[in-house]
Amino acid sequence: MEAFKLPLPAMWIEPIWLAVQILLILLAGYIAQRFVAKCLTRLGERYPFPPQLLMPLRGGLRWLIMGSALIFVLERLGVSATVLWTALSGFVAVAAVAFFAMWSVLSNLLCAILIFTVGPFRLGDVVELVDTTDKPGVKGRVVAINLLYTTLIEAEELGTGSAMVQVPNSLFFQRSVRRWRGTDVFPSSGFEK
Repeated sequence: MEAFKLPLPAMWIEPIWLAVQILLILLAGYIAQRFVAKCLTRLGERYPFPPQLLMPLRGGLRWLIMGSALIFVLERLGVSATVLWTALSGFVAVAAVAFFAMWSVLSNLLCAILIFTVGPFRLGDVVELVDTTDKPGVKGRVVAINLLYTTLIEAEELGTGSAMVQVPNSLFFQRSVRRWRGTDVFPSSGFEK
């Protein structure tokens, strides 16, 4: 540090030198990712690679290079790469477990949005989820649609009274569905509005 002989107080030289190193690391990362992008563009012009392959590859390499530069910057600031890697891998593991645990709920939410926007059925329609051709599934009039399930009221059969069935919204996209609009041809016994 003595070789620079700058007219600055000694306590400023170290932070300025650290800032210069960080800027050089970020500049090297930027130049490296631009060079890789230009090489991939030339490669795409020379050989008939589909753009669907080159675009994600270019984006992935850009994130890898700039992520590596960020790790080098954090190391220069005194953060251990081992600690960063441990924290990142722990976060990814927890996120994966949480996503797996919430998958059915998220699936039902997405299917509810599709039911509201696409409209395969609406309130008052009679729907039947068909399991197989010889085995009838759940059948009933739609009385409520919410974000997790659709409520059907089943017909009265053999004097047992009607029952309400809550069907997860995702089942309407996994199975075949028969639908009778409102008060169409379907027998109305047991389905009072």
